Formats: sequence, C-alpha cells, structure tokens
Amino acid sequence: MAVDGKTMGLALSGGGYRATLFGLGSLWRLNDAGLLGRLDRITGVSGGAIVLGVLAHAWRQLRLADGRASNFAEVVAAPVRRLCSSTIDIGAGVAGTLVPGKSAGEFLADRYRQDLFGDTGLKALPSLADGAPIFIFYATNLQTGRSFRFRQDYIADYMLGMAHNVDIALAVAVAASSAFPPIFSPIVLKTDPAAWTEGSALPELDALRRRIVLADGGVYDNMGLEALVGRHDGNGAALEAGDANKVDIVLASDAGAPFEVEDSPHEDKLRQLGRVRDILIDQTRALRKRWLVAEFTAKRQRGAYWGIGTRMAAFAPGAPRMAVDSAASDALKQVPTRLAAFDDERQGQLINWGYALCDISLRANAGLAPPLPSGWPVPEWPL
Repeated sequence: MAVDGKTMGLALSGGGYRATLFGLGSLWRLNDAGLLGRLDRITGVSGGAIVLGVLAHAWRQLRLADGRASNFAEVVAAPVRRLCSSTIDIGAGVAGTLVPGKSAGEFLADRYRQDLFGDTGLKALPSLADGAPIFIFYATNLQTGRSFRFRQDYIADYMLGMAHNVDIALAVAVAASSAFPPIFSPIVLKTDPAAWTEGSALPELDALRRRIVLADGGVYDNMGLEALVGRHDGNGAALEAGDANKVDIVLASDAGAPFEVEDSPHEDKLRQLGRVRDILIDQTRALRKRWLVAEFTAKRQRGAYWGIGTRMAAFAPGAPRMAVDSAASDALKQVPTRLAAFDDERQGQLINWGYALCDISLRANAGLAPPLPSGWPVPEWPL
C-alpha cells in the first residue's frame, strides 16, 4: 500500500465531535486524492477514534480502486454524520450516575454498539492480509500512566506487554479512547494474565493485566503519534531502536481545542483540579506538536500537520487552496469539546475545513501531488 515506495500513516486527534467531523473531512480528502487505500496505519484518539471506528467497521464495504473508495460518502460519512446529529454525552453521563453497578463509560459503549458497531470485535476487522491498514485506537492506562493500544491483532501497553489472543468489542475500544475524565472514566477491562507476553518486571504485573483501568487516550497523547513516529523522550530522542514503530510519511489531523486563557481561575478546589488537568494535557500536546513540526522542518521526518486552528495564510501565497481565512473558519476552533449534537451547518463547515486544510497540507508540506479537488465534500456549506 506504499506511496512511491514509502509507508504512510495518519493520526486523527481527540476533541469530541469537533474532532470526529474535522477528521472525517481529512479522511474524505485523502480518499478523493486516492490515498485512503494506500495508508499503512491509522491511529485515533477520542473523537478521532469514533471516525476511525466507523472507517474500520465499514472497510470491507468500501469499493476501492486506485486507493479511492467510490462509496465513501455512503458507508463512512453518512453514519458519522448521523451520530454527530445526536447528543450522547448527557444521557450516558446521567445514566452512569443513576444506575447502580454500571458506569457512564459502559453506557457510552452501549451507545456506540447501538448506533455504529453492534457486537463487532476488533479481531473481526479486516487485517493487513485483507489489504486494510493497521487500525490503532488509543486509550490511557491510569495504572501504568502509559498509552494503551487496541489493534486488530493485539492489545498492548508498554509496561504490561502484548496480548494477541484477547478480543475486545470495537464499541468498548472506542469508548475507552473517548472516556474523558471524570465523567466517562474509568472503563475497566478484565483479561487473563496468561494471555500476555513481554512487558516490564513490575511486581504486581499479573494483577495489572487482570484488571486494566482506562481513560481517554488524550490524557496521554491527544494526537496518537507514537505508532507512527516511535517512542521518544521529552527531548525527542528515540527510546526504541530501529524503525518498527515508524512510517516514512506522517500525516497528522489535529482538532484539539486551542488552550484558553482564564482571567479569573476558579477558587473552588474541584474546578481548580479541572483547570490543572487541562493545563497538563495541553502542555503534553503542545510538546508533541512542536517536536513533530520541528522534525518536518529539519527534514528528519516527511509529512504534514494540519490543525483546526491552522490558518491558510500560513501557506505560501501561490499554493492553490480551497478557502481563505474567515470569521467562519476561525469560529470552528471554539466549538466545545463534547459529544453533543451539531446542526447540518456546523457539521458541513467542520468537514469542509478539515478537507481544505488536508488538501493544501498534502501538496505544500508532505511532498504529495494529488489532483486538485473538484469541489467541496459538503457543498451546501462552503468556506
């Protein structure tokens, strides 16, 4: 599936339905460019994991030819847009509070089963042998403090090791990835410790493998980059030898919300803790973004980054583009991070903005040369 002999991966960030729809626009442009069917790995976090789950679930239905699916709008975009027309966070959150013995995260997984995935397990998803990319859903392990990966072929944690013979429902994997604390976390997995291999020499390793406590993948890495660039320390130095965890071309679609300045932070202790959590998450995200862009700039890594706050003015004046910066595009980064219903206009704008930024980034930064777009994916709401 390589492009010009190079492997290629895409990261779809977290950010609620905002990220789901922005990521859908990115996928739509890659599809129209004939690149969707040539991706080797796709990672998803939180809102990005939702659209990735829909893509993975629908992959066998895609009519792919030359890297492009002629029915992408019907089998991927349509179910995503239906979900984003409904509010699911309030109902799941309230039910988790009122119903004894069942958490809000479990109710969230139930909604994903009902609305999108049914009882499909990760192992039922198409594999590399079927011509599909590796689909990677990221959660955060609250016990080890590391990212937790769900793939078609295994689940893994850097400290727990790998388990190849454990099948997890796709709805549970997506729910774990989008279990934003404290409302939807934790989601608890129970596995047989004997199913795991490798891992670190933790004294309570079997207990940690038996009951795994997970939260939103964005707590550790809201961009889901590790599976594309390998593991690095805070200074960008590689922590793993070789390039088994790297792809040649890294594409990053980031709809994480820009950090907001608060003139008068809350003095209430619980709200202070929420603010501190947001600062810590934003700091790790900013470090990863700066490192990735620095790698691109220094030509150590080929690829492109586009964020919901990226401005068209940042690209060279002569670069062909579908849109210009406007009040409408600027407003999209302020859309709340929720799983709450968006109307057709907001959906269309988010999809089109992700499409337009992906388009110019592929040509201007990733060194790819897809044909120019013939029009907007959602023509009713051009930008």
